[in-house]
Amino acid sequence: MEASSTLAPTPATTLVPPTAGGRSLHRFANPGRFLRIAARAQPWLTGVALAASLVGLGWGLFWAPADWQQGDAVRIMFVHVPAAWLASFGYLALAACSVASLIWRHPLADLAAAEIGPVGAGFTALCLVTGSLWGKPMWGAWWVWDARLTSVLVLFFLYLGHIALVRAFDDPVRGYRAGAILALVGAVNVPIIKFSVDWWNTLHQPASITLTGAPTMAAAMLWPLLMVAIGFQFAFLALVVARLRAAVIERRMRGLLMARAAGA
Repeated sequence: MEASSTLAPTPATTLVPPTAGGRSLHRFANPGRFLRIAARAQPWLTGVALAASLVGLGWGLFWAPADWQQGDAVRIMFVHVPAAWLASFGYLALAACSVASLIWRHPLADLAAAEIGPVGAGFTALCLVTGSLWGKPMWGAWWVWDARLTSVLVLFFLYLGHIALVRAFDDPVRGYRAGAILALVGAVNVPIIKFSVDWWNTLHQPASITLTGAPTMAAAMLWPLLMVAIGFQFAFLALVVARLRAAVIERRMRGLLMARAAGA
């Protein structure tokens, strides 16, 4: 029952005709089709992640100029900022999977959400640790209850809560539904993280890169930062795809074993 409830249409999916968006999403609902696509994409995702991350980190840590105020401490930025971007992106992806699960009953959405959670939590932890390392020489303290820092810490706890909640029920469907609701409720924290430096007086500096204006950092720092961000983005996707492939294979094997045991 566990395998069928996750990877096969549920009664709600059978009785309610999918919308146009649902039909488009369900093209990738077949586990076999997903595994074929993921197997072809995995090497490319991993290769781009490694190449872009290594080039960007080498560029930023060894060749980019030091900041005139912060000195070499600014080099933490090349890890901290991409990790912060991925922390928010991961939670938005988690919320999107929750929408696909609750509205369209997408069979792979619940599994994807469950595998995004640990990866997103990892990038959020990296953001918090590097931010603390950066804050010590700049602010004189490892941690301050700044609006940006506090909201990112809340994001980390939301990730941990989702990870625990989807595994807290004997019935996995109930766990997935509870996790989806938590993910959607917690999504309100993402714009708080984004605009916290504008809404409140904080120690954290405003964004140096925005969609509405030119970057406020030198190009010699901007390009390696964007290179690392691309590498981290592909690393995020590669990790999620690898975990999701393993989860799908595990569920299929479990379903076959249960079917064999029932027929014995």
